[in-house]
Amino acid sequence: MNLVRKTINLKRVVVTGLGAISPLGRTAGESWSQVRAGANGISRISRFDASEYYSQVAGEVKNYDPLEYFDKRELRKYDPFIQFALIAAEEAYRDSGLESAAVDLTRCGVYIGSGIGGISTIEENQTRLLERGPSRVSPYFLPATIANLASGNVSIRYGLKGPNLANVTACTTSTHSIGESFRIIQMGDADIMMAGGAEYPITPLGVAGFSIMKALSSRNDAPEKASRPFDLQRDGFVIAEGAAIVVLESLESALKRNARIYAEVLGYGYTGDAYHMTAPDPEAEGAARTMDMAIRDAGLTPDRIDYINAHGTSTPLNDKTESLAIRKLFGTYADKVAVSSTKSMTGHMLGATGAIEFLFTNMALKEGFIPPTINLEFPDPECDLNYTPGKGIARELTYALTNSFGFGGTNGSLVISRFMAE
Repeated sequence: MNLVRKTINLKRVVVTGLGAISPLGRTAGESWSQVRAGANGISRISRFDASEYYSQVAGEVKNYDPLEYFDKRELRKYDPFIQFALIAAEEAYRDSGLESAAVDLTRCGVYIGSGIGGISTIEENQTRLLERGPSRVSPYFLPATIANLASGNVSIRYGLKGPNLANVTACTTSTHSIGESFRIIQMGDADIMMAGGAEYPITPLGVAGFSIMKALSSRNDAPEKASRPFDLQRDGFVIAEGAAIVVLESLESALKRNARIYAEVLGYGYTGDAYHMTAPDPEAEGAARTMDMAIRDAGLTPDRIDYINAHGTSTPLNDKTESLAIRKLFGTYADKVAVSSTKSMTGHMLGATGAIEFLFTNMALKEGFIPPTINLEFPDPECDLNYTPGKGIARELTYALTNSFGFGGTNGSLVISRFMAE
């Protein structure tokens, strides 16, 4: 039997569209502008009475009215995490110029994940079931809840008939979504992918679940100070919501339609700790190996990286473990590379966090600006890198790395470059 083997010439992959809705703004531009300013997106929970909760602070999308975006019939079909995905996707789609482009829709795909999916809709329909019986459960309950319906609805809205995928890998979800989309385009299986993540976890059950684990900050008297990555007084992450979607495209396709290019994706790494359900490996082996994999995939060495957008969750374990991983991999250069955690401003958007941080890293490269880590007031001796405390820095950047690590020991890193034609 003769086998026909496909010869693969890996395609260059660039970023041509950005979209977001976050605790810092309802567009990518607003969110980035607030990051540049070192703004705080954290406040006391307003959506429900959290007075009896261990943690009462969150990164809510401010003044969100779904009727500004959807009619009442549509809202029956969309859990808020799907709403957020559609809002961010609309911005990214328009930003990329795809609405007026002549592209082959069978070569355009979607890869959008969610760490939790439609927990709000689950809570609502569980209450209906218990209080009013099974006949009162919404016929849209399942389509509004399942994690892949963010990706599915974006595909349907824009007629994108290429790969239609979703993943659930906790806090690494959207980093994996973007990384796998990068691979799909590299391998020639699609020309364009809309990729990212969406999350709406600030619900009574969602907050209760993380609170009872003591994973969240209890700095309830000072919400604006609650997210403090790498600070000695950090006491947990701040749960947050939103979505970020990016348009990835083969360079050939982007140049053909004269698209604006934000940056180029060069490398992707993904590993597992195989250590613990919720805690990182204290030796940081998996995190270091993930970064190394992404950097080698990009054809670089660690000393070529100018900036690291850290996972930096503000939890006691993650921050020192990630710092150790960077020091292990980067050696003496770890003292020179600029690091920051934008979670200090957004909070932790769970399955959407990798995508919003990828988006910020793209803008950092394009504008030559290192975002700050706010609330870093009392340096932790176990976190001894340059975390850009307090205020961002204008600096020309060429290569950047962005990290995500999640429950289950799942890790992901992406290497991005300022776009250079040659």
